[in-house]
Amino acid sequence: MQNTSSGSDLQHIRQTLVLAKRGQGRTLPNPMVGSVIVKNGIVIGSGYHHQAGKAHAEIEALAAAKGSVKGATMYVNLEPCAHQGKTPPCVEAIIASGITRVVCATLDPNSLVSGKGATRLQAAGIDVSVGLLSKEARRLNEVFFTFHEKHRPFIAIKFAASLDGKIATASHDSKWITNDTARAYARRLRSEYQAILIGINTIVDDDPHLGTRSPGTADPVRVVLDSTLRIPLTSQVLRDDNVLVITTRRASAKAKKALTDRGIPLYVCPGNRITPDEVMKELARRQITSVLVEGGGTVLGSFVDSNLVDKVYAFYGPLIIGGTLSMNAIGGHGAARLNQAMHLSDLTHKKLGDTFLITGSVASIG
Repeated sequence: MQNTSSGSDLQHIRQTLVLAKRGQGRTLPNPMVGSVIVKNGIVIGSGYHHQAGKAHAEIEALAAAKGSVKGATMYVNLEPCAHQGKTPPCVEAIIASGITRVVCATLDPNSLVSGKGATRLQAAGIDVSVGLLSKEARRLNEVFFTFHEKHRPFIAIKFAASLDGKIATASHDSKWITNDTARAYARRLRSEYQAILIGINTIVDDDPHLGTRSPGTADPVRVVLDSTLRIPLTSQVLRDDNVLVITTRRASAKAKKALTDRGIPLYVCPGNRITPDEVMKELARRQITSVLVEGGGTVLGSFVDSNLVDKVYAFYGPLIIGGTLSMNAIGGHGAARLNQAMHLSDLTHKKLGDTFLITGSVASIG
């Protein structure tokens, strides 16, 4: 596999990244992929993966091509698949089309694919180049790469706090720290994740809906951590079976039966406490590739203490709450020394009226 490129190669790989992003929130657990076909310096076809279970980007591009693709170059931000999944392997369609060169940004981290697609193309006499804009391609599909390389879901935490880092007063009053625009933005974020996770205290205090509340977008799986099953059966999160309640052996048989009789999925941890590691193992077993942890502070703190955070969404409203008994955004033990604190990189900020959103990555994917 070569890693040679030209200025036009760079331009067309950038196009694949832009196309790929159009599928954001609809391709999970699949990656976002875009493809461009170029012949004699002219783009003759392009496409992207619209939704999990539907045609892959390469097939979309081939179908959209104007004229013969024989002798053309295909650009794609992720290695074409060589295995039979819900759709046939893309490499066979590429080979049959007469395309003579394939440029892809990065190999696929999925063990079913990694390297096999490129090898199959080369065996068929197709020139394959890999590595152009690989960091950008990995960042675009950070969820997919994390799941297949770390064998756990990609974990983002989200909180809404006052400027002094409080998520509620001492009396648990938290409505509202941020404005309507920020809250709507936060709900849209949910559509980018397969699961959304909160603790039982948030259920008891706020009875949240935890849906996107946006037509045309599917709600993520609602994951509730409740070690003794205190969850009220009237809670909004129990409105259907798109939920997973995680508990422990401390929960009573009566409480467990009340949920299972209603068809609510339940997972009982083997010990007396719920740990982030155990939760992530169970979500990975269920093929959930990404989770947005919304808290409260105790739950967020447990993930920070366990070093199980990949991304942070921090919304700050224009308030100072103060008070030693008010509720901190991040609970848990915390760092003993500053050099042990969780460090964020790739910081961005967004102004949402009088609320600011700061987003950062905990560790580089590239």
